Amino acid sequence: MSCFYQNYTMLTQKKFSAFLLFLCLQSNLLLAQDKLNIKFGKVKPEDFNITSTLIDSSTNAVVVADAGKSEFIANTSELTFSLVFTEKKRIKIINKNGFDAATVIIPLYVGDNGKSEKLDYLNAYTYNIENGKVIETKVAKSSIFAEKHSKNWIYNKFTFPALKEGSIIEYSYEVKSDFFFNLQPWTFQGEYPVLWSQYEAAIPEFYKYVILSQGYQPFFINKLDKTPQSFSFVERVEREIGRGAPPSNSGLNSFKIDGMIDYHTWVMKNVPVLKEEAFTTTLRNSVAKMEFQLNQVVFPNSMPKNYMDSWEKVASDLMLDDEFGVPIDRGNNWLDKDVNDIVSKATTQMGRAQKIFEYVRDNFTCRENNRIYLTAGLKDVFRNKNGSGADINMLLIAMLKNQKIESVPVILSTREHGFAHELYPLINRYNYVIAKVIIDNTLFYLDATAPQLEFGTLPSNVYNGQAREITKDLAAPIYFIADSLREYGTTTVYISKIDNSGVEGSFTHNYGIYESLKLRQKVAKTLTDDVRKALQLEYPEEITIANLQIDSLKLLDKPVGLKFDLKFKSFENDDIVYLNPMLSQAITKNPFAAAERFYPVEMPYTFSDIYNLTMEVPEGYKVDELPKSVRVNLNGNDGTFEYLISLDGRHIHLRCTLLLSKATYVNEDYQFLRDFYAFVVKKETEQIVFKKIK
Repeated sequence: MSCFYQNYTMLTQKKFSAFLLFLCLQSNLLLAQDKLNIKFGKVKPEDFNITSTLIDSSTNAVVVADAGKSEFIANTSELTFSLVFTEKKRIKIINKNGFDAATVIIPLYVGDNGKSEKLDYLNAYTYNIENGKVIETKVAKSSIFAEKHSKNWIYNKFTFPALKEGSIIEYSYEVKSDFFFNLQPWTFQGEYPVLWSQYEAAIPEFYKYVILSQGYQPFFINKLDKTPQSFSFVERVEREIGRGAPPSNSGLNSFKIDGMIDYHTWVMKNVPVLKEEAFTTTLRNSVAKMEFQLNQVVFPNSMPKNYMDSWEKVASDLMLDDEFGVPIDRGNNWLDKDVNDIVSKATTQMGRAQKIFEYVRDNFTCRENNRIYLTAGLKDVFRNKNGSGADINMLLIAMLKNQKIESVPVILSTREHGFAHELYPLINRYNYVIAKVIIDNTLFYLDATAPQLEFGTLPSNVYNGQAREITKDLAAPIYFIADSLREYGTTTVYISKIDNSGVEGSFTHNYGIYESLKLRQKVAKTLTDDVRKALQLEYPEEITIANLQIDSLKLLDKPVGLKFDLKFKSFENDDIVYLNPMLSQAITKNPFAAAERFYPVEMPYTFSDIYNLTMEVPEGYKVDELPKSVRVNLNGNDGTFEYLISLDGRHIHLRCTLLLSKATYVNEDYQFLRDFYAFVVKKETEQIVFKKIK
């Protein structure tokens, strides 16, 4: 018994030791996986052999590793802190299409006082393999160019030499900054796959930042460590030698500030390229990145200093700004005669508002539409009849206010510009101004920059979530949601045999608000016959169109109607005729081709398309095959597809309805949407088979 116990104990100890060894090996393995497995500045021949599931035939370059770090140091000359940012990056060039990755831009911020961030050092090399050896070519300092990009930014640019397909390029640099509000952002995702992206930020507790993180890629590492640290400063002081003696300038006073450091580490591994797919407002909303906004600075034994304003403060500042609120709040008596002439025939406040809106919309040219501040004085805008979108809509507000019509500016971010942050008043996230108008207790939003846009209708690209109404005391939130827009389209087709002239038909389509706007703008730039030729290309050779009519082009409050005649050659002598009853209205390609998607589907609006066809079976033919009727729903109540077809004697009736009740679909719903459209495409491309009666 004791022998058995002894053997059992020894066996158990061996198993336990083996288990401990296994844990140690696993622990070491995990530690190795938690760290970057390359050494910057040292490239070996085996480093050129890079394999990854992210690399395919479309990959032109791959970011092997990108590591950045921001930390605070004591600035002894100015008794404050400085920011030091370093970045090390290695890229493998796969083919010539990836040579663009070898052009690097390092931006440096310039303050309004002319003081600039400093590029302390830069090392950059191209590595190639020749005869089995790694050959390095350094980027010469003389090839680094500084370019003034704008008032506040200088770009340092360089390109790598000795570049070949298969080259490895690597660079590292350090930027020292006294602008502590400018804690460097970090982007984990770009136009090339990224195998390892790491950002570290060591932030003293005295600096309170709001950390804004976005994207749909998971962090491989996301940790925060807190460590104490002491910062040493040297202050030059004036010392008195004695009573009545002149001061001496040679005195120095040393002191320290102790505090905790928040040491952040963020890592992403194997980050795929974010490719733009159908129905994407902008990839800016979805790219994996981090940004920092300085909120407050609190030093020991000192009053907190706030850097991020409240929305109320932002609104007040905007209305006192000479390039925003001041020009629309002043009297603007110089407008009196012109505005009175414009509204002379209007008898109501609504009528006057419409006249002013139509005058600005129809007589002013918008040069660009990507700012909220004025680029010129309102007098110059009125005289020149052109300006930025902000210029034109602010002039509209001033003209409305001239007639005592309540009007205030609303700032927003357009869909292509990206989301504006709802919680924090980050004014640089806004790029567009429209007018909020109240007439007889009825609210309207106006934008006079879009030609042929009806009063009270906004362009679909402004429906991008949160906006802000700006008054002297308040920046009230307003929401423009794409889900609130519904676009209606109806199509009616009649096909029959007319006398002996063959099988003919008529086609009528009524567009929704935004599709009508697109067609109006298209026709304004081209001829009606060009529209007819474009439509003809949507039909096979067996079908020709004629007698094109476009209704309500100038009636902006009415939907545009498109009408034309159809003539079919197929039924003249063919024994078998295949006809798609959806004609040109069939969806023949799934807009969601990608197998997976890492960000939402963002349509400009919800919609309801109804297609009605009545067709007389041509004389001498019979229906041999008819598609089946179906009805399917998308993810519950998110959408509906209905295809109802029947043969009633000699007449075919089809009613096809496609309805989407949501404009935005989160990426978790992408597969449902993709499968739904795959079904729609399959069904709408089915054909009716006609056989000649013998």
